[in-house]
Formats: sequence, structure tokens, C-alpha cells
Amino acid sequence: MKLFSTNTIAVPNDLSALIQVIPGQEVDPQDVGLTAHQRDLIWTAVENLYRTGISPAVTFCLRKGGKVVLNRSLGHRRGNGPADSPDTPKELAHPDTPMCLFSASKVVTAMLVHKLAEDHQIDLLAPVAHYLPEFGVNGKQHITAAHILSHRAGLPTIQGDFETDLLFDTPAVVKVLFDAKPQSRSGHKAAYHAVTGGYILGELIQRVSGMDARQYLQQLITTPLGMKHFNYGLAPEHRGTEAVGYATGLKPVLAVDWFLQNALGGDLDTVVNLTNDPRFMDVICPAGNIFATADEACRFFELLLRGGELDGQRIFDPVTVKRATLEAGKPQFDGTLLAPLRYSHGMMLGGNPVGLYGPMTGRAFGHLGFSNIFCWADPERDISVSLLTSGKPVIGLHLPALAMLLSTLSFQIKRRF
Repeated sequence: MKLFSTNTIAVPNDLSALIQVIPGQEVDPQDVGLTAHQRDLIWTAVENLYRTGISPAVTFCLRKGGKVVLNRSLGHRRGNGPADSPDTPKELAHPDTPMCLFSASKVVTAMLVHKLAEDHQIDLLAPVAHYLPEFGVNGKQHITAAHILSHRAGLPTIQGDFETDLLFDTPAVVKVLFDAKPQSRSGHKAAYHAVTGGYILGELIQRVSGMDARQYLQQLITTPLGMKHFNYGLAPEHRGTEAVGYATGLKPVLAVDWFLQNALGGDLDTVVNLTNDPRFMDVICPAGNIFATADEACRFFELLLRGGELDGQRIFDPVTVKRATLEAGKPQFDGTLLAPLRYSHGMMLGGNPVGLYGPMTGRAFGHLGFSNIFCWADPERDISVSLLTSGKPVIGLHLPALAMLLSTLSFQIKRRF
């Protein structure tokens, strides 16, 4: 990563050769109450985000009324990073290119836990120590699954110095967290749990269901919905088809470096290299390593938007989806991300007049992922959306274009109620 540049990629004036579409998949926008002009304005906003040079690959999927309006890719899945030379071999991204969802994986893990509650295998309000006795030490005996899902467990980071390789050793991470002391009283305040909560929930899933999270997800969602990827890590037979992650954007400020060091054990370059490591595709990281296409991620949120049923497959009870998407408490200034956020038990919620997913998105639910991945559904607009990017900026000149894309979606797709 270059220290004194915008760390962006080469972008041609004509993007047509970089755009890939699956023939026959996108419906006529009039079928869902949109005009071709509205659809084109949304796609132009995606193109303008790509033109900032912040991400070598962008995949984007938009459904309205359950139908695919846009499912396209733009750019290269490898070979066009900020440090790559013009003669570096380049491979185009495709709508079927798997990409890591990073923290958007938290929603999936949360729904696995909610399914256990639906099936009366756990009580979200019972202490986690009831199911994981080793966890209930050093002041953690009152922490519940609900506290973890809403980032109020008081365990936002792995305490002390640690190497990023620790994240590849799930039993070691779990032991560290079982032995840890909470940094604040459980339920007292919101502080984003970047990876810690995921490992605890993953252990809870395995202990209660008898399956690890990967097996449980495969059985519950991936296989019934006929998804090729959509699981923790990436199967060996699909490696080499994924989009490579690249550190882009302006050099992180000290506060961001501090957050990454405390949450993931390294600076931006170290973290990006970690996510390209084959070991990252082997391990189950419940908070951050589901690989999926944009279409698969969009289908998952469409499943939730439809009350837990999709393509004739009933996965969740509608009450389970409602419980998972209801606000967990009044908005708080998050002690980790240092911003006001609305959480449900497992999701980041939108807001009015402006929220994470654009203007007037108060009923939207979803999650962001490292660092410009957005996956959400908005019941008021009857849409599900996934924006997956391979560039990993923390700050950069792309932010106005990103805000414009979110605003364009909100303004061009009117609320129904």
C-alpha cells in the first residue's frame, strides 16, 4: 500500500468491457413498478462508485418485489490492484464471483442462533453459561445470547496483544474469550463486537446443535435454497475463483489503526493479507468469513424480507424474523465504532432521516462488512440489496459516490407506506 497517494486503481473511460451480466436474469423494471430510467440511474451510481478507483471489483444485486432488477459485476476479481502494473494479468469479475461478506456474515450467524431459539433449543435471555459453563467465569455469568447479538456483552475486543494468526485457531480464540473479563457490565452499553461475539455464538451453535456452524448453515439454508457458496470459508474446489481483497484508500488514521489492531491484531495491510490467506477460507469465523455471490447474499435478505420463506422453502417462522429485526434498544453512541447506531439482535438497522442504508430507511435491516460491503432489506420499499466490493478502504475519496448510490436507491425506489 502506497503511503502518499489515494491508493486507487486504474479505471478506463469506457467501462462497457468490464461489465458482466447473466443473460435473461434481470426482469423488465416495469414488471416491478420501476422505469428503465430509474434502473439506469441506480446502475450509473454503481458505475460512479467504481470510477472512484476504490475497488477493483464490484458486484451488485437488487431485487424488488422478489424479482431481480440488477445483478451485475464491474471490474476485475484479480490483477488490477493499486500496486499492480499495467501488464499484470487481469481476470474479470463476474456476477457469480464469490466474495467474502466479512461482517455481514454476522446476520447469518445471528439467524442460526435465532433458529435454535425458534426450535426451543436455547433461550436468548438465558445466560450463555447455562449452555457453555466454561464461559461463566470472571464476571460473565450474566451475559446472554441476546447481549452478544446486540453488541452489549461487554466483550468488544480480544484483550491484550495477540497475533493475527490466533484468528485461524478457533479453539484458542474460544479459550481466550472464555477466560476473559468483560470490559463493561453486560447489557450496559453498546460496543461493536467485531469478531469476539461471533466465536462465542459459533461455540454455542456447535454445543447445542451438535453441528459446527458450517454444517448447520449448510443444512438449514445453503442446501435448501440451492446455493453454490454461501458458507463460512470457501470450499477448496472453488478457490481461485474468488475476488482478491486489496488495501485501498487513504492511509488509515491512528484511531482506525488502533481499532484494527485491537479487533483483528494488525493494521490494514496485515488484515487484508489475512483475508486472502487460504487459512481464512478453511476456518469458521462466524463474525466474518462467509463467502457468497452478490445474488446469494441478496437472496438471503430476500428470505428475511419474505418472512422466512423463499422459493417454496420455509426456513424461519415469521415470528423469528420479526424478533431478529426488532430494535434491541434505543440508539446509542457505539463505544467501539464511535458513531450512533441502531442494533437489533443481530443486525444493524437503518434510520430516519438518514441511516446506514440511505435516507429514510428507518425500517431497513442488514449489516455492513469490511469495509464497503452493504447487505440489507427494506420492507418499506420491498427491496433486498447486496453491494460487494473487493477494495478495502477505511477512508477515501469514494465516500461521496457511496453516499450518492445509497441516496439514489432511496429516492428512485419510493416507499410503499
